Amino acid sequence: MESVNEARDIVLEPADNNRLANLCGQFDEHLRQIERRLGVEIANRGNRFRVVGRPGAARAGEQVLQELFRLTGSEHIDPHRVHICLQESAMEAREAPADEDAPAEAPERERAEETLIKTPRKRIRARGPNQRHYLAQIREHDLAFGIGPAGTGKTYLAVAAAIEALERDEVRRIVLVRPAVEAGERLGFLPGDMSQKVDPYLRPMYDALYEMMGFERVGRLVERNVIEVAPLAFMRGRSLNESFVLLDEAQNTSAPQMKMFLTRIGFGSRAVVTGDVTQIDLPRGQLSGLRHVIDVLRGVEGIGFSYFTAADVVRHPLVQRIVEAYDVHGDGEL
Repeated sequence: MESVNEARDIVLEPADNNRLANLCGQFDEHLRQIERRLGVEIANRGNRFRVVGRPGAARAGEQVLQELFRLTGSEHIDPHRVHICLQESAMEAREAPADEDAPAEAPERERAEETLIKTPRKRIRARGPNQRHYLAQIREHDLAFGIGPAGTGKTYLAVAAAIEALERDEVRRIVLVRPAVEAGERLGFLPGDMSQKVDPYLRPMYDALYEMMGFERVGRLVERNVIEVAPLAFMRGRSLNESFVLLDEAQNTSAPQMKMFLTRIGFGSRAVVTGDVTQIDLPRGQLSGLRHVIDVLRGVEGIGFSYFTAADVVRHPLVQRIVEAYDVHGDGEL
């Protein structure tokens, strides 16, 4: 049983004052953030650091400091970046070998390179074992499902993979789809025409596109119909060839709608379906197409399934605790 504290001494090279200040943050705010999250104490003098805590926590603190210092060579560190690094460390610990003191193997770094997605404006890396598995499923299968709570990167990674496929000429267009289901509000009472009514439902996918490709380029590709963002109802009767098709918020499809969407997949196309079966906004008693399709397609060749949990949430740490609390207490539905 781990009950005795352990001290880990680290020397970060090169001893660059600017990088060290970037690592520690203003008034050492980044070090205090790591201390609170891991339950450790961190002391430093120049580029020499000591992390004291339970053995597992002290090891994690050492790894986080080393990773953050590596990143200071190419980017500005902020509290959000520290949180992401801490979250990734926790994910890695879940799949670590029994000998946690063993040095990382070379194939691990190679695997990290394999899970790097290059988009025109930024590079995106799958974080943790479940995101890596999810990205591998997207790349290896014509149809992949990503299922789990909000904040686990399902949609963001899928949009990045779609952009990567377009940039590599693996597909000729991207089609991003969402069901326009009211979460406690009525679509008909929203102002504007149909396009303006459904725009709020599609906005999260536009935001991801803008971040990865830039506003002007996305606008040009939308005008040329290379990128299409549309409500699910607009997919009926179509056949999508040589396309990367993403159905987001799939828990809000009915079973017939899900079948309709999946049968739109044409030659040379790939599809990704994402959703959270704990946040269904369908009328009471209506079966979710996502829940239904999990049973229907389980074990079918050529289809990949990836599942996420609260531990995979990469947003604010409070989001992870909220998801875990709702898992315990339910969502209030009768």
